[in-house]
Amino acid sequence: MRMLMLGGTGFVGPAIVTGALARGWEVTTFHRGRNAPPPGARSLLGDRTGDLSALATGEWDVVVDTWSAAPSVVRDAARALADRVGRYLYVSSRSVYAYPAPPGLPEDGPLVDADPDDGDVDYARAKRGGELAATDVFGDRALLIRAGLILGPGEDIGRLPWWLRRIARGGPVLAPGPADLPLQYIDVRDLAEWTLHAAREGLSGPYNLVSRTGHATMADLLTACVAATGSDADLRWTDPEPILAAGIEPWTQVPIWLPPGEAHDAMHRGDVGRALAAGLRCRPVTETVADTWAWLRGLPGGEPPQRPDRPVVGLDPRVERDLLTELAARH
Repeated sequence: MRMLMLGGTGFVGPAIVTGALARGWEVTTFHRGRNAPPPGARSLLGDRTGDLSALATGEWDVVVDTWSAAPSVVRDAARALADRVGRYLYVSSRSVYAYPAPPGLPEDGPLVDADPDDGDVDYARAKRGGELAATDVFGDRALLIRAGLILGPGEDIGRLPWWLRRIARGGPVLAPGPADLPLQYIDVRDLAEWTLHAAREGLSGPYNLVSRTGHATMADLLTACVAATGSDADLRWTDPEPILAAGIEPWTQVPIWLPPGEAHDAMHRGDVGRALAAGLRCRPVTETVADTWAWLRGLPGGEPPQRPDRPVVGLDPRVERDLLTELAARH
């Protein structure tokens, strides 16, 4: 297989490129040159927001696109490659569903309004517009990979890295409950493997790509962090009410966690039956956590990369300490 990766130097891109190279595929990456692609991939340099000249020649069986901003950029790339690429795989997001997405929502659920000609728009409209751009040009040769929460080695958002580094420091840790709160996420390597499998099988249309709900719980995740780091952390399980009353923001200040309700249903209770039937396999949370910790420990200073277009996540230690002190005083 000949694969063209648009980008390929961030988080999801390198996982897909590495997986393709491991399969013996011929891989070309088109990127700006700020970061090197995985060894073994051929590089084409350019800026897809204005200079696609490096893509003027060449033919590929499949192109993979992870673009998250203006849909018009996906539109332009799809048009430029329409006659020289077999299939267009667009890594989208479950954010394309109209909010609030009810529990068990499948791929034919209501979607946000978007346009493939849009410029800068919010994330949900950007991803939906990118889907429309890909399908407008490639039709049933387009695959829409609606990923959910993505974790694993190389993460450049900082969610699982924050938890690992916080728990590695030890001591009392604010553990947001309930402990059995079900999570729904996907390891970036499982996303990559399924994407490459789908390319080989010629799958098309939309797929929710994330684990089944409850593949892990908050307790499973944080306990795995304690085990991976070898920490003496004391997980202090806390109901949502006092956390929210303290003004602490779910998802951003307390990464991954969303209390029971609309937001949790939308993020952690989607229907993934179609992807599971099409071969999706998800590794255990202990493996995702341990491998992410090993990756972090191998980085200079243990500092993970941070995407410039995403906010820094995590809770101020003083805020955590104050709340835990207050809760202890109540008892």
